[in-house]
Amino acid sequence: MGIVAITGGAGALGGAVARALAARGDKVALYDREHGRARATALAAEIGGFVHVSAFATAEDWAGALAETTVALGGIPTGAALIAGGWAGGTPIHEATDEKTWTSMMATNADTAYRALHALLPGMVAAKQGSIVVVGSRAVERPWTSTGAAAYAASKAAVVTLAQAVAAEVLEHGVRVNAVLPSTMDTPANRSAMPDADTTKWVSLPSAAGVIAFLLSDDARDVSGAVIPLYGRA
Repeated sequence: MGIVAITGGAGALGGAVARALAARGDKVALYDREHGRARATALAAEIGGFVHVSAFATAEDWAGALAETTVALGGIPTGAALIAGGWAGGTPIHEATDEKTWTSMMATNADTAYRALHALLPGMVAAKQGSIVVVGSRAVERPWTSTGAAAYAASKAAVVTLAQAVAAEVLEHGVRVNAVLPSTMDTPANRSAMPDADTTKWVSLPSAAGVIAFLLSDDARDVSGAVIPLYGRA
């Protein structure tokens, strides 16, 4: 049994991971922003988890989250699934009229992952144990599939590169960092956005959650720095 923090805990994948972890006995801390408060609170009630709502934009935000987690769950996280992120696109770089999409994607994906790693790793290194999984995208290995969303692809590539470099930094301290690369996830939001798509080719939430849960478990104790494709049949 461990304490696992999930950023983006109110989302579809965050919820699936939280349920999988709680089912095996882990204590779960759901971290999200104000817009996810209601969903995270309902999920926490369902699985017996803890919710912290914050902007998560500063070191102080993270310090507050970890302090409250320690009080609520009896310790700091020994595991984390960094799921918080987002997508924006639709315009090729040469047609963009401003830098809003680039700035937004780097802030939402790369900066969010960096701040989470910066906050969570010191406690794990001090404890000589821990495991973190970051969520990239199939676009990291197949960037040509993100035409019109180059900023998104670049931001996810930054997340995965960061994770691999950090994995080497903390390996001798007993801490593991891995990444997963989903293609299209079978979520309510994606079904709504792509009503005519063949969803049988998408990645199911239980499947993705199972892979993340495995990487966070002791069964994966010899796996670090890995980048795992979750492509379904897409």
